[in-house]
Amino acid sequence: MATAEQAAELLKGIVDAGSNRSVVDLGWLDRVRVDPPRAVLRLNLPGFAQGQRDRIVAEARERLLALESIQDVQIEIGTPPPPSQGGIGQAGHGQAAERQPIPGVKQVIAVSSGKGGVGKSTVAVNLACSLAKQGLRVGLLDADIYGPNAPIMLGVADQTPEVSGSGDDQQMIPLESCGVAVVSMGLLIEENQPVIWRGPMLNGIIRQFLYQVNWSERDVLVVDLPPGTGDAQLSLAQAVPMAGVVIVTTPQKVALQDARRGLAMFLQMGVPVLGVVENMSAFIPPDQPDKTYALFGSGGGQTLAEAFDVPLLAQIPMEMSVQEGGDQGRPVCISHPDSASAQAFRELAETVSNSLQAIS
Repeated sequence: MATAEQAAELLKGIVDAGSNRSVVDLGWLDRVRVDPPRAVLRLNLPGFAQGQRDRIVAEARERLLALESIQDVQIEIGTPPPPSQGGIGQAGHGQAAERQPIPGVKQVIAVSSGKGGVGKSTVAVNLACSLAKQGLRVGLLDADIYGPNAPIMLGVADQTPEVSGSGDDQQMIPLESCGVAVVSMGLLIEENQPVIWRGPMLNGIIRQFLYQVNWSERDVLVVDLPPGTGDAQLSLAQAVPMAGVVIVTTPQKVALQDARRGLAMFLQMGVPVLGVVENMSAFIPPDQPDKTYALFGSGGGQTLAEAFDVPLLAQIPMEMSVQEGGDQGRPVCISHPDSASAQAFRELAETVSNSLQAIS
């Protein structure tokens, strides 16, 4: 007859893809009970390991069904304990939490947009890389959980972060690319795997990315938020003190309408707005670099900035090199440093850096 000790020993052979440690030692599988013909165990995956759920469950079933007299495996879903970070409360959906600084991180800025498709992630990645080129120690947290693009843009989509420690002390090690330390949900799930989560789970993974990642010493952490005014924005604003937020829009009226809502939300929550970035301000043909075409209109970013009495930080043109750099994992500020777009990102980084210095 199979025993619980035998079952636990078999389960120790299942390892975390990031740290290569046993999921039993990490506390992700526990409470193993054997009552032939059934075996029961509990699964306690932290948010950053959710991408491994199907594999771990499949391996656990296969190993336990191989035991003599076991014909059925029941897996219960447990709730991982909140990260222990000096009294941090893991707020539920819509609940306020005490804002807690991130150890080693001097300042946090967010890059947000009212709607998708305005190039927010492109701005966040190039802003982070441009700040790093100025000599700052920069981290990039891709908090766009449902559409994480930073790994592709930074050329690390095929890599998996390492995880150290166990239980409440468990920490993820960021990947380094283009002078930036990056963490993203896209590094933890399969390429085509959708993230289908409600608010509380989203809140949990963002807090883990903030407090259970070994960010080391960083002058600034750039957070790429998903579009809109939802759970991710609330979670970040409630969790950590922010130096400010950058609002990204295009000149289009529909983009401006959504950007107004996003900007107003941060002001309402007491988060400083550093200013507005107008992306895709004009198209520059690759064969006619002296010409520009305002495909989405003009003046929208300036109008938004004036309406809320905040600076227009930059107007980023559309160039083929921006798209090529993002697809090839070499942001335009690195791959084409002499381009008009790279120059605009460089000036944006200088403006943001000066604003951060004035705040500190």
